[in-house]
This record gives sequence, C-alpha cells and structure tokens, in this order.
Amino acid sequence: MHFDPADARTPIVLVSGLDPAAVRRIGDALEAEAGTIRVHHDLSRVSDGRVIRRPGWREPDGRRREDVLVIDLAHGCVSCTLREDLLPLLRRLHRRPSVDRIVLALDPLLEPERIAWSIENVVVGTVPDAPAAPASSDVRIEATITVVAEQDWLLHATGDREVTEVLAAPVDDERTMAQLAVGQVAFADALVITGCDPALRQAWESARLMAVLERLAPRAPMIFEIPGRRIDPTLAAQLLAAIPRTSRRGRIDGPHDPLLADQPPLDADCGVTWLEFHADRPMHPGRLHDAIDALLDGVVCARGRLWLATRPDEALWLESAGGGLRIAPGGRWLAAMDEHELDRVSPERRALGALRWDQAHGDRHTSLVALVHRAHPEDLVDELQTALLTDVEFSAGQNVWDRYDDPFGRFHTDPCEEVETGYPLAEHPSATDGPESPGSVAHGPGDRP
Repeated sequence: MHFDPADARTPIVLVSGLDPAAVRRIGDALEAEAGTIRVHHDLSRVSDGRVIRRPGWREPDGRRREDVLVIDLAHGCVSCTLREDLLPLLRRLHRRPSVDRIVLALDPLLEPERIAWSIENVVVGTVPDAPAAPASSDVRIEATITVVAEQDWLLHATGDREVTEVLAAPVDDERTMAQLAVGQVAFADALVITGCDPALRQAWESARLMAVLERLAPRAPMIFEIPGRRIDPTLAAQLLAAIPRTSRRGRIDGPHDPLLADQPPLDADCGVTWLEFHADRPMHPGRLHDAIDALLDGVVCARGRLWLATRPDEALWLESAGGGLRIAPGGRWLAAMDEHELDRVSPERRALGALRWDQAHGDRHTSLVALVHRAHPEDLVDELQTALLTDVEFSAGQNVWDRYDDPFGRFHTDPCEEVETGYPLAEHPSATDGPESPGSVAHGPGDRP
C-alpha cells in the first residue's frame, strides 16, 4: 500500500457497498493485519435516533475483540452520526499507539464521497487535548474499496427505486439506489466483485457489467470473491498494493475539473460507451428542460456543467444516476469573477479556462458526458443540440436571453417537484475550490443524508 513516510497521519481504508455482509467480509480480511482497527456504524435504527457502533480488532495472540456501543443522537440522521461520533472517534483513534490503520466498514446508507468530504472539511472540537480541526489533520484516506454484487448492481445503478424501498433508511431519505450504487463505484480505488457463481452467471450480462465498471472506475484493480470462501488477508493486501499512486484516494472532484478523469476507455463494449457533448454557445432553458428526459433512459449516469442563457455568471452542474437527475449551482465562470476571486482559483482551472477563452464570452461553455448502456448516443446528441440557442437567438444577445422563462429553480430534480436539500450547499461534498463554494450538488433527488 502506498505510504508517504513524511505523513504521520493514520491511514484509513473505506469499504463501501450495498451488501453489508460482503462489506463485513472485506473488513474481516483487512482487520487481520496487525495494528488495524475496524469500525462499523449500523444505521438500521438511525430513524429512531440510535446508531450501533462496532469497533473490532485482533489481539497480539490473534484473538478477535469487538465492542458494541449504542449511541443516542439528538437528531436521527446520517450527518449527525458523522459529526457527533465518527469524526471525533477518528481523531481519538489516531492518538492510540496501538492503532496503525483504521478500516471503516460503511453502512450501505453511507456514501464514501460524503465521508471523505467530511473528514477533510468538518471541524471537530470535542477531542481532549487537541485543537479544533478537521479529522484530516490526524487521518488520511489511503484507499476506498467498493463491493459490487454481480447479480443486481447494474439493476440498482440504472433504476429509479428510492433508498427507502430497499434499505432501512429514514422515511425522509429521498436518495435513489442508483445514486448510491453509481457513487460508490465512481469513488472507488479498488473493486471486489461478489456473488460470482459460475452456475448462475450469464456471460453477456457479466461482460456488460465489467464494461460499465471499467468506465466508471478505470484505474481500479478488482478481484472476484468466490462464493462460500472468505477473502484471504493476503489477497486483500495485494489488492491495496495494486492501486496506482495516482488514484483518487479520497480526492473530491469539483464541477470545473475534467469530466473524464483517469483516462477511461472511450470505445464501445457490449453497447456501453461514454458520450461526450461540448458546445460554445448557451442553452435555451425551456428546451433544455424538455430535453432532459433523454438522459434518463438507457443511461447509467451523466454529469457536466451547463451554460444557461439566462444565467451568464454561474455555471449549472448536472448529474444523473439511473432514473434520477439533479441540476444545481456549479460555481461562477472565470469571466464573471473579479481579481480577488480569480486569485483564489486553482492554476489548473485557470489554464483550462485560457485554452477555451472567447473574447466575448470568456470561459463559458457546456461540457457533458453520459455513460450509455442501452441508448443510442447519436439520439442523445441530437436532443442536446436542440437545446442550444439558434443562430438568430444567439445573435440577439444577453438582454434578450435574460427575458427567457427559466424553469430551473435554485435546485432542480427530475421529476419536477419541490425538494429540500439534506445539508447546506456550502457543506456539500462536491463544493468547488476557492470562490466557487457553494458548488455543485452531485447527488440524486432530495439528497437528504
């Protein structure tokens, strides 16, 4: 496993997935390494204001120990669990001489991206003899391993079922299973494919699943769990060692970062391919609204930044998973910033903006990618092309564009309905760097963790 000897923070391995039993088996294999403590928060009772925390570890003689603690929360939500228990716990574990590594076996309701963002940004001030600071001052994410069930992952990732229909989630959790499934894989540094029973495997479906996974997490090494056999600790260690140094390792991408990171395959395989759409003129808000449905049929996921004619200063961020889509603020365009704001922008983004700079419109543009598995890419491109301003509309200028009806509120979900966000936009895991915070909302409808 990659280790920087100058970094004294305690490494963390996140293990995520929709199957808690499979997550537990991976945790068992990782826990076998000396100095490792595994922590699991059971959220099946979070709606009642209770969370069960189970830390486990191996004694020097090989015996396994586990504590069980029931935590009463003032508010029964996932965010409270992170803020009030998990983040302070990570800082305390860092201070234990016996702890060399922390494995977080995540409940299916927990998204690894949200964990990573919270570790990096949420200030923890309840640790004795330690200054108030984010947990990232004491711990660092070494890797994220995601467990993928071969039989049903793609069904979840391309469907529109809500979390409450499948998992023991609070009734006001409006996320979709697709959001969880796609988000867990897209954030992964390594994958473990489970449920691979040769007697039940269908070659075409397996090949299509692999094509999707290789495009969502192109650098992630993967291993296959054989039914009925536990994962050997040595194999788990080899999986971590195979993760490239340049992998995500907890990095949070912003709306103005490259949309196709880590060089995923761009060719088609089993009908699965990345579609890219780019335009240097704004989109008509009404026609874009009408064209959105095309991104929800036969598409695993989509993401991108939009130049909307009625919003010259701020990009919009679009992200979909399965049958759910959301559009939200994506940060100001460079062309709309003053010098003070520009000073806070990363050099990488300024360089990208300079490459596409237009004398009249600056860095404003539309860039969108979609991972297609059943749709025809050319049909999607045609739909998006219809949303662009015509030559006559484009020549009319901003004063005319400002008078267009704009069906996109501050937040937009599909289907169109009023929703309440689960946490302030400024605290969202996809908030961008510098002046662009609050940034994009990168999750599904409602997004109430």
